[in-house]
Amino acid sequence: MSSKDQSPAPAAAAPEDRGRPEPAAIRFYGTSWLDHSRGYLPRRFLLGLGASLLAVAGVLLLRLAYDGLELSETSDWLRVLLVVAFALCSSIAFTRTWGSYRRPAALRGDEPSFASIKLIGFIGVLLAYALRSGIEAPGEGLRRAEYERALEQYERRGSRRSGNPSRRTKKRT
Repeated sequence: MSSKDQSPAPAAAAPEDRGRPEPAAIRFYGTSWLDHSRGYLPRRFLLGLGASLLAVAGVLLLRLAYDGLELSETSDWLRVLLVVAFALCSSIAFTRTWGSYRRPAALRGDEPSFASIKLIGFIGVLLAYALRSGIEAPGEGLRRAEYERALEQYERRGSRRSGNPSRRTKKRT
C-alpha cells in the first residue's frame, strides 16, 4: 500500500449541512472570492495587470496592421473604416463585458449574438476585465448576491423544519 492509500477518508458532511448551497467558482479565483483567502488580492492585481498588458499588446498589433495597410497604399476610406470598425467593436465589447459582471445570465440572453463583436473588439473586453479587477474579481458581486440569496433560502427552509414528524408525540384530547 502506498501512502496515498492510507490517507484518511474525508469526513462526511454533517447532517445539518447536507443540502447547504456551495459558492460558484470564478475562473482564476476558484472560491477564494468568498472570504478573500488563498492569495486573492495579489491574484486580482496580477490578472488585472496581465489583462492591461494584453490590451496594450493588442493595440500594438492593430497599429502594425494599420501600418501594413499604409505601406500597401490602401485607399484612405478603407483605413478610416477599419479604425472606426475596431473602435466601435471595442466600445460595444467593453460595455457588454462590463455589464455582464453585474447582470444575471438570464437577463443576458442575446450574448451569443455578440460573440463576433467581442472577438473583433477584444481590446474592450481586456480593458473591462482589467478595470473590473481593480474593483473586485470580475463577476464576484453577481456570484456573491446569488450565493447569499441561496443561503438565505436554505436558512428559511431549514428553520421551518421541526424534525422527523414520525417521532412526534401525539397530543391527547
